[in-house]
Amino acid sequence: MSLSAEQRAAVVEAIIFDVDGVLTRGDIIYGSEGEWKTFNVQDGMGFDLARQAGVKVGLFSGRASAAVRHRAKELHVNALAEGVKDKGAAIGELMEKLKVKPEQVCYVGDDLIDLPAMSAAGFPVAVANAVEEVKKASAWVTTRRGGDGAAREVIEFVLKARGLWPKVIQRYTRKSDE
Repeated sequence: MSLSAEQRAAVVEAIIFDVDGVLTRGDIIYGSEGEWKTFNVQDGMGFDLARQAGVKVGLFSGRASAAVRHRAKELHVNALAEGVKDKGAAIGELMEKLKVKPEQVCYVGDDLIDLPAMSAAGFPVAVANAVEEVKKASAWVTTRRGGDGAAREVIEFVLKARGLWPKVIQRYTRKSDE
């Protein structure tokens, strides 16, 4: 019997995101100051919500970039791995560092390099603009594209599946007279 996406998400303790194509649209802009990337502010809020709920977050990038290091620091991620060429091996190291089992990991990817990490994760997710092979390897596909709120969508899905959503949003929905 195969588990549903909700059942897989219900045990997730850590969410690992690919960067280019997942946290960004995949565009890379080069300038005299180096590489530039555009990130989604709602994704950033999602990372804050995950942290409030006690869900660990990590970033994987096949590239090394000052922009990614800056964003990772800003998001207070639990782990960042840059220049990763073998994401299958790297996710094993990251699971060890975060002290989580494979079934407790959600990996979000968009391209072929993500397939080994996806196969190691209990809840593999593809963003809407992922290549077909990644979508086929996933347990769930977001409705939002990478760089356009897909990370936030994944975080909300996991928090709701774990029953943590009401508590997380409570701080934003309390009436001011309480």
